[in-house]
Amino acid sequence: MASSHIGQSGSGVPPASSEYAEPRDGTTQREAPATQASGAPAATGYGALARIRSQEPLSFARFSLTARILIVNILPLALLSGGLFYLDTYRTQLIDERFKLARIEAQITAEALAGTTRERQEALLVQIGREQGMRMRMFDPDGVLIADSFALADPVFEFDDISDDTWEQRLARWLDRTVDTIVSAEAVTDYVEPEAQEADEWPELARARQTGLSQVRLYDWRDGTPVITAAAPVGLNGATLLTVRNAVDITERVREARTTLVAAVMLVLVASALLSLFLARTIVAPLQQLAAAAQRVRQGRERDVEVPRLPERSDEIGRLARSVSDMTQGLRLRIDAVDSFAADVAHEIKNPLASLRSAIESLPMVEDENLRRELQQIATHDVRRIDRLVTEISDASRIDSEMSRAKLEKIDLADLVRAIIGSRKHRAGDAGHRIELEARGFAAEVLGVGTRLERVVENLLDNAISFSPADAPIEVGIENDGECVTLAVCDRGPGIALDAREKVFQRFHSDRPDAEDFGNHSGLGLAIARAIAEAHDGALVAEGRPDGERGACLRLRIPAAV
Repeated sequence: MASSHIGQSGSGVPPASSEYAEPRDGTTQREAPATQASGAPAATGYGALARIRSQEPLSFARFSLTARILIVNILPLALLSGGLFYLDTYRTQLIDERFKLARIEAQITAEALAGTTRERQEALLVQIGREQGMRMRMFDPDGVLIADSFALADPVFEFDDISDDTWEQRLARWLDRTVDTIVSAEAVTDYVEPEAQEADEWPELARARQTGLSQVRLYDWRDGTPVITAAAPVGLNGATLLTVRNAVDITERVREARTTLVAAVMLVLVASALLSLFLARTIVAPLQQLAAAAQRVRQGRERDVEVPRLPERSDEIGRLARSVSDMTQGLRLRIDAVDSFAADVAHEIKNPLASLRSAIESLPMVEDENLRRELQQIATHDVRRIDRLVTEISDASRIDSEMSRAKLEKIDLADLVRAIIGSRKHRAGDAGHRIELEARGFAAEVLGVGTRLERVVENLLDNAISFSPADAPIEVGIENDGECVTLAVCDRGPGIALDAREKVFQRFHSDRPDAEDFGNHSGLGLAIARAIAEAHDGALVAEGRPDGERGACLRLRIPAAV
């Protein structure tokens, strides 16, 4: 191994990775750490549906899937990692205690050896070594070995010969090394007996001889057990004492703690596996139901599909189920709307086409010039009517897509209406009708698309003018209450019956004034206006006049710009 640990005597508790010096005044001073092991790391929508929020009792399903997955899977890993660092700290604490013990033992023994006879010194080395389970050696001032407790009496311990270790012991050592790697434990020098039994062969002894201070050092035996040596000066003549202890019990206690930790982790892993299966069941089963429902919708059988809403769940799966259910219902409504619109388009275009076809087929057979001219006028009228229908239908079908891409701007609705009224003063269709504008409240600013809001105002004015008697004024009122801007266009026509106030917004609705020529309107104007209003998060409704007089009032409401 790459480095060693030496501790010098003092009152402080030395970590295994640092050296300590004990000044003669008894204070403790930390020196630079020993060499570190190489490479060791430092420490809104169209036809939107109402949302359903279900209430449920407190249960595991109330937690989000993310939280559940994290809880189930991180818990054993956190326990394992925390246990590894705990074991490393536990081992360090044990070694620190042994450092203190080894230093005290060496100092006390050195004091006991000083000033006694050789025979008494040898007897003390044997006795203390046997009682404390250490090997004790004494060197003279020249560094020559003069007494060895293992030579004077039977050894009180033997280093393990790893060549005949069982697989359990080899596995234990491998686990020790793995844990040290995970926690980035500092490497420790292997313990090797010097060939020459001289004091200078031991770094701790050499340092003790030079400084006159006790030294403590940590080694590592081949079986992974720590070896703690302590060197202390004996008397004042330069003799030194070296104690060696193979602290096998530290490794055994750490391994016992690790076994307990592994058992706890295995228990948590079993519980985690069971919880994971439960979690998978709570996720997979509803997802399979949703997938089956989505597959049937994809196959065109959405009318037969009842998408589960899972009201008892408030987590991501529950929200997904309700979103898919709402999406499916919205898809059904959209398909119904498209089917109905296609049928209405076919019906509306078929009538002028039939009239056009009849006029064209009759022309070659008619010789009367007046009748021919009348048939030509009918054909021209039908062509214009078809062109107007196609234009209106195209415009109506593009509203949703255009509004989804449009950039909303702040628009003063009062200024927009004034500009539109000014542009209509000389329009032939408005002859005799006076448009009166009254704006109240705050500035009528809204967020929207100017061209589309202009289309709404034009359609509302066209509708009011077509139903109003000649010379009757069209009253336009704009009001901003701070939250909503309201545009009201009121006429003095026949008004709209209560049961027909929603029908007027249906596509191709054809309740027109008796005096109006047939086919001059497509029946899409108010439907387009409402679609534009809803695309601006607003609303368009038909009401009676607020003064109670005869006539209708179409009221547009759009959120005020903030």
